Parts: sequence; C-alpha cells; structure tokens
Amino acid sequence: MSKPAARKPTVITSGYETSIVRTAIAALLVVLGIVWMIVYINVAKDAATALPGVKKPDNPLPWMADLELWNYAIGFGLIFVGLAVSAHKLTPLGRGRGVVIGMLGCFLIGLIWIVTFYFSGQDGPIPVMKDLDQYNLLVGIGFMAVGFTFATKWE
Repeated sequence: MSKPAARKPTVITSGYETSIVRTAIAALLVVLGIVWMIVYINVAKDAATALPGVKKPDNPLPWMADLELWNYAIGFGLIFVGLAVSAHKLTPLGRGRGVVIGMLGCFLIGLIWIVTFYFSGQDGPIPVMKDLDQYNLLVGIGFMAVGFTFATKWE
C-alpha cells in the first residue's frame, strides 16, 4: 500500500527535498522585518523623535513611537532570524550553491554596511544609518554572523 501523495516531500528538479513552509517562513520573517522598519520610519518616527515639551505630531501607532530605537532592533532581528532560518538544508539557500550565495551575500552586506557607515559618518545623509549611530556596527556584524550560519552548512 502506498503512502498518500500529501506525505511525499516536495522535490525540485535538483533532487533535493524542499520544505515550502520553512522557505515561506524565512521569506516572511525577512519581509516582516523590512516592513516593520518602513512603517516606523514613515509613520511613527516623527512622534518618537519629537522634542520634550513640544506637542507631538498625530500618530496612529503610539506604541511603536514609544519603542524608539528598539524598532530597528526588532526589524533587523526579524531579518537576521529569517536569514538564519533560510540556512536550513530544507530551503533552497541551505544547500549547494545557495549556501555559498547566502554566506557571501551576508558577509558582503555586513562589510558594505560597516564601510558605508564609516565613509558617510555619524551625521551622514543616510537616514537609517544616521538614526542608528554606532549601532550600525552591530548591524554589519549581525549580517556577518548570519553569514557564518550559512558557512556551517557548506560542504
């Protein structure tokens, strides 16, 4: 008696087993982190950075404005977790050439982030880097750390 088709693993043309759920969760976490920071920057940031004693602008998300710089930690944290989840062997980035692409991509993004921060300076024209100040180093090192999660999967 054969197993039902629903229990068969999803196999792509390369012959590897792929988890659509794990891949979707990884992509969702990365997108959610990006959206979180975009919403903070475009909606709640003005109220978070208002001077004390001055009336704060109207804000539909007051709880997000209260988090201030923690919004960046949440956003980048979601991105890092999503990338780390994508390093699993059941996702396309977690095996074969995907590991090398993920590893080198994260290493290069981290390096470019840190170099750009150093060249643009603390008062540079890049909005997110200007807000994060020295925490930009943590963001760059975070990308590199995620690159090492890919490196552990390299064969």
